[in-house]
Amino acid sequence: MEIQITTRDVQTLSCDALIVGAARAPQNGQEEKGIVLSTTAAAVDKLLDGLLQERAQAGEFQGNLGELLTIHPMGRLAAQRVIVVGTGAQAKLDAQAIRRASAIATRHVQNTGAKQVVLAQGWQIAGIDEALTAQAQVEGALLGAYRFRKYQKSDNNQKSIAQLLLLASEAKKDVYEQALHKGQVLVEATNFARDLINEPPNVLTPTELARRATTMAEQAGLAYEVFDEAKIKELGMGGLLGVTQGSAQPPQFIILRYQGDPQHSDKVLALVGKGITFDTGGISLKPPADMDEMKGDMGGAAAVIGAMQAIAALKPAINVTGLVPTCENMPSGTAFRPGDILRILNGKTIEIVNTDAEGRLILADALSYAEQQGFSPIIDLATLTGGIVVALGHTMTGLFCNDEQLTADIIAAGRTAGEKFWPMPLDDEYGDMIKSEIADIKQTGGRWASSVTAAKILEHFVGNAKWAHLDIAGTSYGDKKSYQEKGGTGVGVRTLTELALSLAQ
Repeated sequence: MEIQITTRDVQTLSCDALIVGAARAPQNGQEEKGIVLSTTAAAVDKLLDGLLQERAQAGEFQGNLGELLTIHPMGRLAAQRVIVVGTGAQAKLDAQAIRRASAIATRHVQNTGAKQVVLAQGWQIAGIDEALTAQAQVEGALLGAYRFRKYQKSDNNQKSIAQLLLLASEAKKDVYEQALHKGQVLVEATNFARDLINEPPNVLTPTELARRATTMAEQAGLAYEVFDEAKIKELGMGGLLGVTQGSAQPPQFIILRYQGDPQHSDKVLALVGKGITFDTGGISLKPPADMDEMKGDMGGAAAVIGAMQAIAALKPAINVTGLVPTCENMPSGTAFRPGDILRILNGKTIEIVNTDAEGRLILADALSYAEQQGFSPIIDLATLTGGIVVALGHTMTGLFCNDEQLTADIIAAGRTAGEKFWPMPLDDEYGDMIKSEIADIKQTGGRWASSVTAAKILEHFVGNAKWAHLDIAGTSYGDKKSYQEKGGTGVGVRTLTELALSLAQ
């Protein structure tokens, strides 16, 4: 898809679809109808003799988030169609509302066969940053237009946008160019992560994940290293070796390095991603329903790899290392068992209770490695527990952190990226639930507070480093919605990148 800035007059701007925005007007407790038009929408409304406001007054369109109104200008504009997309209540108008509205509208016009689309949701009102608005439009459009169709031999209904234009004033063209670049970088990395998650597990094995990560690294200018099974054994990564021993696929430990601040090479932000390329549950076998979605159990790994791509492109003055332990969790005669004890890289032992709680075992090795290297802060992402889905659903990612400032930084980065995080407890009392009588710790604390006890296990492997654990089990993989495909969401890519940018400052 070609993406460009245009500064042409809206009346003469030829395209298949012109996307403008409208918010729901304040109601003041009354039933009156009304919308607040974005800057370009107001100009279009004037050219069409008030048609947009007229349709709103008639009750055809109220400006609710994602609501669409199609207008055919009948030659009064060069655009074939004007798509008015609702951004929700004016009082709640922000970059995320614009991002979602842009995604919904772009996905809609793509499905109708539009080839040339213009984004014109610019808002010139108090509290709305024009550059962030421009970036949000680009991000929303590219996230909404994403499709994963590489394994379909033919799709007669498949349609795609050829050219996407972002409307800007001549005076703000440079601002919009920068916003377009950043938005495009962030979404290309997010969609790369989505591709990895959506790949079938017979294709995306641990070896293939390592190949794709290192290919990206070569293209992005990142240093990289991959530990094979022999090196993993030499280091004593017993968690990774234990989980993988039931699979015919060998494990990999992927390291990606970005050095944006060579004068302070001892200061490194570490990003750690759980990379289970397929999770059957092992001996503690999962039920068949929805097991196909377990190809997405490497969503944390995908997020880290995608974030490293974006960080390399945006070049913040910070050093970042991505660590991805990856393997399969399969049942076989060689699989690890409930009752086994595994020794992790830092020497601590874990009593196995349920082989379907495997992610914490490979993360334990990766976090131990990060801690031994002196990295701080350390942030891990993992589709770790069903418990976090029970607690927070599919809207927010659970955030467990041992440092208040890092918690605030992650939440702020997520807000900028349009991703939500909710702080969860790490109180000492939860540690009692993972005490073992025969090992240093027990692999699970049982049903209650399961996401918290999983985080408490990880806490044993970070030493004194500042550390955050992001449980993305509810946000990494989603059902089909009006603004995204069913499958991987790429959650975490943009937040991690925004965090690196903010820490660099």
